[in-house]
Amino acid sequence: MPKVKIPRKSTSVDMTAMCDVAFLLLNFFMLTSNFTVKEAVLVSTPSSISEIKIPEVSIMTIIIDKDGKVFFGIDGAKRTELLKTVGESYQMAFNDKELRTYSLINSSGVPIEMMKQYLELPMEERDKKENALGIPADSVDNQLKVWIKSARKVDIKAKIAIKADQNATYAVIKNVMKTLQDLDENKYNLITSLEKPAEIVIP
Repeated sequence: MPKVKIPRKSTSVDMTAMCDVAFLLLNFFMLTSNFTVKEAVLVSTPSSISEIKIPEVSIMTIIIDKDGKVFFGIDGAKRTELLKTVGESYQMAFNDKELRTYSLINSSGVPIEMMKQYLELPMEERDKKENALGIPADSVDNQLKVWIKSARKVDIKAKIAIKADQNATYAVIKNVMKTLQDLDENKYNLITSLEKPAEIVIP
C-alpha cells in the first residue's frame, strides 16, 4: 500500500507586524522617559510621606553631602548668566569656553577662586571626589550667599530646594537655612525619598 504524502508547509512567519509594534514601543518609552540628572555628589536623602513634586525647571538646588560639603546648581537655561553674575561679584571674568562648560554642569561645589581650574578639567576629572571641595558657606567666607543672591537676580521666580544627605550634621543644614534667611529667602523645599505611609490597623 503506497504511503500518503503529507504536503509540506512553509515555516516562515511574517515579522512585519511584530517589528512595527517593537518600534512603536521604543518610540513611546523614549518620549515618555525622564532621564536621570547627573549631580555633583550622590546623596542619600531621608524619607518622608510627602508627595509634593519639585518642578523640573526654574529651580535652584542646594545639595549637602554626608561630609557637610555644599553644592549649588540651577537648571540649564540660566547657568551661563549665573556664572557671569557671580564672577562680577568677585571681579572675575570667564571666557566663552568656560561659560559653555559651566552651562553643561548641573551642580558644582568649588570655591570661586578655583572655578577656572575646575572648568579646565576633563569631565571625568571633575567627577572625582577630590575635586568636590564644596562651596564655602561659613560665617568667615560665605560664598553660598553670593551664589544664591546671583541666582535670584538671574531667575526671580526660581524655587529653592535643599537636598541634604540623611547623615549630614544638623549644624551644616542650620547654617544653610540661616544663609537663606539672611537673604529673606524663607520659602524652600526639602527633597526627600518617598516613604510608604504606615498602615492603620483597626481592631
